[in-house]
Amino acid sequence: MDTTRSTTAAPAPEAVAAPAGARQAFLLLRTAFTVAPILFGLDKFTNLLTDWPGYLAPWIDDLVPGTAQQAMYAVGVTEVVAGLLVALAPRLGGLVVAAWLAGIIVDLLTLGDYYDVALRDVGLLAGAVALSRLAPPVHLRRG
Repeated sequence: MDTTRSTTAAPAPEAVAAPAGARQAFLLLRTAFTVAPILFGLDKFTNLLTDWPGYLAPWIDDLVPGTAQQAMYAVGVTEVVAGLLVALAPRLGGLVVAAWLAGIIVDLLTLGDYYDVALRDVGLLAGAVALSRLAPPVHLRRG
């Protein structure tokens, strides 16, 4: 009976090369979740795409100080910061964006007029979580 043990350890997860498809998916998600929050965040200051204060549920507007537009300024800053966080630390940034999207979903569902947008945001939340899950093995490996 052979009682010797192999001294070869399994490689650390970050040392294993990610499949090309996983790397491509990671890069696509990181790009999208960097650019979109930054652009949407900046638009909160201009309202070019839509009238953003109209998307704020009255109960949330009652909770935050100031006007709905002023709340959108804070939302805009938060979204820009979230986009930058995704660019710099996608594992954490993906989770921050997912949490932010969860808040938006609650806002839209309680507002009652934007169920279609809330459903879209559920898909975006899933993408943000996928980005976070792909980030550790893909982002740590350079090459």
